[in-house]
Amino acid sequence: MSEQRTLASVAYDTTRKVTRRGRFLQEMDRAIPWATLRALVEPHYTKPGRGRRPMPLEMMLRIYFLQQWCDLSDPQAEDRL
Repeated sequence: MSEQRTLASVAYDTTRKVTRRGRFLQEMDRAIPWATLRALVEPHYTKPGRGRRPMPLEMMLRIYFLQQWCDLSDPQAEDRL
């Protein structure tokens, strides 16, 4: 069941300012073929089983790209997330 929208929420959604983060993520989605990358990596990615469940593949790919673009180490990326 979907959430009922109010007139205020509709007005807010149409006039919301695009942030730098939002703009960056939109550019990232346009530049990277996520479905193709996911299909290439998925056969080699860790499968859930014993132990801790792995993070979703697409999330890990996005984090990896952010690490490369922003020159972040693993602890820095974890702290930023």
